[in-house]
Amino acid sequence: QKYLCSNCNNILKKALQTLCGHRYCSACLSWIVRTNKNAICQKCKEEDPSTLSEGSLLAEERAFGDAAINKEISDLKVHCVTLGCSWSGTMKNFEEHQSLCEYALIPCHTGCGHMVMRKKLADHLENGCVNNVTTCQKCKRSLSSSEYQVNKRIHFNFLSFFFPQQNHSTPFINKDGCRFTEVGCSFTGSKEKIKEHEKTAVGAHMLLLLQHIKQLKGSVCAAARAANSFIPREKVISELENKLHVFENIVAVLNKEVETSHLEIMAFRRQSELDQNIIRGLELKIAELHRCLTQKDAGLSSLHKTLLFSEQASYDGVFLWKITDVGRKLQDSVTGRTVSLYSPAFYTARYGYKVCLRVYLNGDGSGKGTHVSLFFVVMKGDYDALLPWPFRHKVTFMLLDQNNREHIIDAFRPDLASASFQRPVNDMNIASGCPMFLPLSKLQSPKYAYVKEDTLFLKCIIDTN
Repeated sequence: QKYLCSNCNNILKKALQTLCGHRYCSACLSWIVRTNKNAICQKCKEEDPSTLSEGSLLAEERAFGDAAINKEISDLKVHCVTLGCSWSGTMKNFEEHQSLCEYALIPCHTGCGHMVMRKKLADHLENGCVNNVTTCQKCKRSLSSSEYQVNKRIHFNFLSFFFPQQNHSTPFINKDGCRFTEVGCSFTGSKEKIKEHEKTAVGAHMLLLLQHIKQLKGSVCAAARAANSFIPREKVISELENKLHVFENIVAVLNKEVETSHLEIMAFRRQSELDQNIIRGLELKIAELHRCLTQKDAGLSSLHKTLLFSEQASYDGVFLWKITDVGRKLQDSVTGRTVSLYSPAFYTARYGYKVCLRVYLNGDGSGKGTHVSLFFVVMKGDYDALLPWPFRHKVTFMLLDQNNREHIIDAFRPDLASASFQRPVNDMNIASGCPMFLPLSKLQSPKYAYVKEDTLFLKCIIDTN
């Protein structure tokens, strides 16, 4: 579900995440904002209309690209659902496959209205497309592509047979095209391209030549019957034998070219296999290097956290917590994106109790939506086995007025029967403290300097006497 767009319900394309935490395709969000004034997130409406807030208001400048989701989507394993196609791969390669899938139905580009498989388009144009017609310049008939080629060969054979002294055109020789133009090959190009084409299309040329020989046999027999009254039979037979000898020579040359091409293909396949083995070896090395790099990144991250903790740690039971970006973090608390914040851990003594603070900027419990809630958390420490339990030291909270006029102070003594102050079994005990520590109206009031330059300071003092 997390990979689907909140608007079109299809797989996300260029995913954007809004302030309310829902995801949209880049194009979908642009269209919604463009066509709706003050558009509200539809998912927020569906999930719980009572929680609609300013964060549910959609705007392109308030959304950010979700690179993590985009990467997950691009690595998803997918397969082509087109009937007959067995392709499978990753999502990032799927669009390229769609444009090449031989089994996909595509419209004929001549405008005949037919939908055909991509791999059968050539056959459709050759034999079935009503719009793919050519007018013969000799007999003025409108013919399909295949009919036109047969018709052209019949005209040529008839003229060549009865008027051999006229140079209508020389078979298999064409200054601009393939030598096999007269037997149905339509390739044209420079001499280098024609040479390469004739080298790679040997099999196709042999098939065209076979069809030509069949057509020629039929047309020559018909021409011989028609000319029998004024051309000696021996002469006809002699000319036919000469033509047959020419074709036999061409077939012999083609056979040699086929053998040469076969050897080249086998050599290419062997080289391709060697290249594939090298590529697989390199991919394994890259994967191993990536794994090592990931491990090093994790180690560096752990060292960074340890260093940061060492810099911020306090060992005398007095801790000053500086919270920056208060406006954004308060908004995140209102929308539910980040409900609460934990302070770094600190200690009552060098080998004392390990504790931290937890603040709900938009309140929790009885203070939700009206107060800042501040709590004290006893954490599992390295020296818990040597310390007396339950925790029984007085805790004092302070929100500092940055003009040094009116600090907010609250204090409590632990309830020794509460689970919050027993020796921790998990990483943290249940937080305990002041759900109505400070009214939000007072926090945001310009009369006080609790928040200055989008920063506030919370202080905790633990009485260790």
